[in-house]
Amino acid sequence: MFLPQNQEGAINDPASSPSRKMALLFATACGMAVATIYFAHPLLDDMARTFGITHSSVGIVITVTQLCYAFGLFLLVPLGDLLNRRRLIITHMLLLVFALIGVGYSPSRMMLFASLAAVGLLAVVTQTLVSYAASLSESQQRGSVVGMVTSGVVIGILLARSFAGILTDLAGWRSVYLVSAVLMLAMSGILYLKLPRDERKKESLSYGQLLQSTLLLFTQERILRIRAVLAFLIFMAFSILWTSLVLPLRAAPLSLSHFAIGAFGFAGVAGALAAARAGKLADRGLGQKTTGIALLLLLFSWWPIGMIEQSLWGVVAGVILLDLAVQAVHVTNQSLIFTVRPEARSRLTASYMIFYSIGSASGSIASTSMYAYAGWYGVCLLGAIVSAVALIFWGVTYREPQQTA
Repeated sequence: MFLPQNQEGAINDPASSPSRKMALLFATACGMAVATIYFAHPLLDDMARTFGITHSSVGIVITVTQLCYAFGLFLLVPLGDLLNRRRLIITHMLLLVFALIGVGYSPSRMMLFASLAAVGLLAVVTQTLVSYAASLSESQQRGSVVGMVTSGVVIGILLARSFAGILTDLAGWRSVYLVSAVLMLAMSGILYLKLPRDERKKESLSYGQLLQSTLLLFTQERILRIRAVLAFLIFMAFSILWTSLVLPLRAAPLSLSHFAIGAFGFAGVAGALAAARAGKLADRGLGQKTTGIALLLLLFSWWPIGMIEQSLWGVVAGVILLDLAVQAVHVTNQSLIFTVRPEARSRLTASYMIFYSIGSASGSIASTSMYAYAGWYGVCLLGAIVSAVALIFWGVTYREPQQTA
């Protein structure tokens, strides 16, 4: 799967290559990095009490992180087309360690928000890793590689809640960020030893020209515009669920522990793993049909999720469906956009993921506001509406021509 590149960026084909082992390393590093911006989801109650934030406003904790993640996508990820990606990745990972320590020791609300902003900005190393993995893979297997690595991203997002819930019950919410800092430092060392050298020819652009070209990609690549809108909608729905789920689960009559709430993340992992095949389907030219089926599942998932007072098992089933659907669309999106402009994969990733981040931030603030206004059923109605809009948009653009690897 993974192949070394020559000075011009062309792929060499050695007799052997560390395919699955290297893909697993990329996936693990991606999952660990992206998890840092989702730790706060099951901790909102505790953070609200620690810093005196109301339930109707506590969603800003997530929004600050996601918005800064969007800024990082635009300002930092395109650097992968300009600089040595191996050094860029390791530098971002080390800086992320310090940001996590800042959150863990925050004495005030202002320090908390500043540290979370830094975490969001630096966690975009995840996307630099994804675009690097795509560049190192053979064209006919790129969808499979992206699917595997992106599965690590989604699993990291989901297990972040379990990790955070378990540690919070054991040692308080601050321990989540401090333990993560130690693990991130260890991963930085492993990446330093194992990441392949980045020997391709770099773009001869200034930083300003690089950022300008990132924006111009939207006018030049129609498939990017379509898939970016879908990313906005599916991750808005994803964030609507996961931001507010902790609130009814913690409240009476359920009153679940952080450990029990975190266990819902394991249900989501099952869906994410099931959707990893989406990249292979995209490689076979079935990206559009895969997207449509996944969006139907996304819309349907809100029905069992809304049964939170009748059946927690129904909620588990709905969570599995929702995460399967979101992951399938996300993998398909990335597999399709990586078929264009090989020299600009970091910028393509940045352009696409900006919409992901804005969608996540919008979903977070809308979710907690809706919960305060209309409770859990209002949240589910909001999620179903966003999912329906995504399905309609897919239907309208279904006949758009697709790029193929």
